[in-house]
Amino acid sequence: MNCIILHENQTSLRFTPSNRRMTLAQADQWEAYLSALPGVKKAKVRARIASATVLYAGERKILLAAIARFRYDDPALFAPQTNARALAQQYEEKLVGLVVWQAVKRLFLPPPLRIIFTCWTAGRFLWHGFQSLIHRQLHVEVLDAISIGISLLRRDFSTASSVMFLLKVGELLEEWTRKKSVTDLAGSMALQVDRVWLHPRQGPEVLVPLTQIQPGDILTLRAGGVIPLDGCLIEGEVMVNQVALTGESLPVAKGPGSIVYAGTAVEEGEALYEVRSIAGSSRYDQIIAMIESSEQLKSQAEHRAASLADRLVPFSLLGTALTFALTRNISRAVSILMVDFSCALKLAMPLAVLSAMREAGGYHITVKGGKFLEAVAQADTIVLDKTGTLTKACPRVADVIAFGGNDPKEMLRIAACLEEHFPHSMANAVVRAAAKAGLTHEEMHAKVEYVVAHGISSTIQGQRTLIGSRHFVFEDNHCHIPAGEEEKFDTLPPEMSHLYLAIGGTLCAVICVADTLRKEASTVVHSLQQLGLRVVMMTGDNEQTAAAIARQVGIEEFQAGVLPEDKAAFVTKQRQNGHIVLMVGDGINDSPALSAANAGIAIQSGAAIARQIADITIGESNLAALVTLRRLSTALLNRIDHNYKAILLFNGSLILLGAAGVLAPTASAFLHNGSTLAFSLHSMTNLLPDCR
Repeated sequence: MNCIILHENQTSLRFTPSNRRMTLAQADQWEAYLSALPGVKKAKVRARIASATVLYAGERKILLAAIARFRYDDPALFAPQTNARALAQQYEEKLVGLVVWQAVKRLFLPPPLRIIFTCWTAGRFLWHGFQSLIHRQLHVEVLDAISIGISLLRRDFSTASSVMFLLKVGELLEEWTRKKSVTDLAGSMALQVDRVWLHPRQGPEVLVPLTQIQPGDILTLRAGGVIPLDGCLIEGEVMVNQVALTGESLPVAKGPGSIVYAGTAVEEGEALYEVRSIAGSSRYDQIIAMIESSEQLKSQAEHRAASLADRLVPFSLLGTALTFALTRNISRAVSILMVDFSCALKLAMPLAVLSAMREAGGYHITVKGGKFLEAVAQADTIVLDKTGTLTKACPRVADVIAFGGNDPKEMLRIAACLEEHFPHSMANAVVRAAAKAGLTHEEMHAKVEYVVAHGISSTIQGQRTLIGSRHFVFEDNHCHIPAGEEEKFDTLPPEMSHLYLAIGGTLCAVICVADTLRKEASTVVHSLQQLGLRVVMMTGDNEQTAAAIARQVGIEEFQAGVLPEDKAAFVTKQRQNGHIVLMVGDGINDSPALSAANAGIAIQSGAAIARQIADITIGESNLAALVTLRRLSTALLNRIDHNYKAILLFNGSLILLGAAGVLAPTASAFLHNGSTLAFSLHSMTNLLPDCR
């Protein structure tokens, strides 16, 4: 793209495309491209004036070359369809139109026409108040209708017009503020799927970038994977967990002809499906719908705010009646009606939660609902899975110990061929080791079956092939160690994790995986303990390995050799004993415990199904996000408590000033709507000072 530089210094650059024209969609695409460039700290594109501003740290020449390479028609440059620009433009135009029309009415319409228009406009407010009464609900609409109706009866059309104008401005700003918060949040909840298994019409399946997929392509779904695009099943059967979109706790059976949706996860089975939509736009719409309609995801603080706001309406009416009875001044009584607690309480609290969820996204933390932030703030116990959580999410193969005279390289090749279908930190380590050794592993096996938390089973050249845990290979499937190699087996390095490969019932190799402890693990554990959390570690490893890791990170309570059902049972028992429990894990085997916890937290680099089932997802780069999450959640509850007190105090003061005759009805309405907007904007500010 040819651009013209408008302004620049050592850290920023502002430029515009040479054609000086840009659509909203193109602005989104350009901003997404610029933000992803190496060295770019922040990028902002303004569609109206067709300009872009970039804050960067790095070589200017490299940045300019990358900008020049950009093309709108490049299929690899997918930009999320967030609708944020269209939303902002839509509400800016509405607000300007409302203000201009109010000015035109006052300056150019003759008094009789202004009166007729005021009465016509008042009909909507009066009707909403009447509907509320019909349904036996004393909501804020009743207060608005009474105040406007009294002004009309007093022939005070100017006050009635001003009040309705302020109410409409308040409604517009509240709607805009809430939709912007929801849109910003949804924009951060991407699927994080970059490659998929494409099943061509002929030949074996291949792993390809998601951006290459088109409608009509056929993809393979397997247990533990996330469905990247909307489509229709054409072969096979799967159990799909749809909790991320529908809130259903139980998986749903899907067969040929069934529609599957992007963002849902496959718990069991294997199938082929035909892609119906691309680029994730439908996924975005589903996230918006989930955030807006999922009442079960709202925090108790939000429910309390809405309930309190409705309960205070009768007291406002009572205060109005008492003021008129004592003063016989209708203006003072109407001033009280101009003030209600509903707007600020019902808007500021949800906005505080939505803003906290958006702020969490700045730390690479995705939160699926306000109640989970509340759970994090109130939790007293956190359970940490060892592998992929306390240890690095990228373990490495340290050694391949062959048995029965087998070639270690051939054993690694077979293991990689099986493991590549079920991405997990251990599986990824095997695949990477084979690639590093230059070992190709074309499909040589029959259908692959994954047994959760145990291993993988398949058939190679007519022989049953297994790879997985010691329990899976020796206890469940009764494989044996080659004669004379028992001592070799007994001296396997205890400080490493082991994957056992058996063919035809005989152990062929043990893959030793070095699971390096995260450098920040001990600091994070100490910080969590300082923040009032009891830290428990759970692992499927043996007692010796678990004890060594626990000592290094400073954890006193741990359990070793546990299965998925054991983790879930532990979490459930803790909750039954009155504890509020957080569960942190990254694997398919952690999914039952993630579901059982008050809030399940998954590591981004882990299994897709763990991310989808979890209530919160954190980035894999630094475990310190757990500490940030705890502090952010605590700060959120503190802000909500502060909002309660400030809203009640300020609006209570307005009511007293109105009753005393200090504030006229128009002034009360102006200050009330202004304070609602101020509380809402404050609720949208960052909770932590160092948010990135």
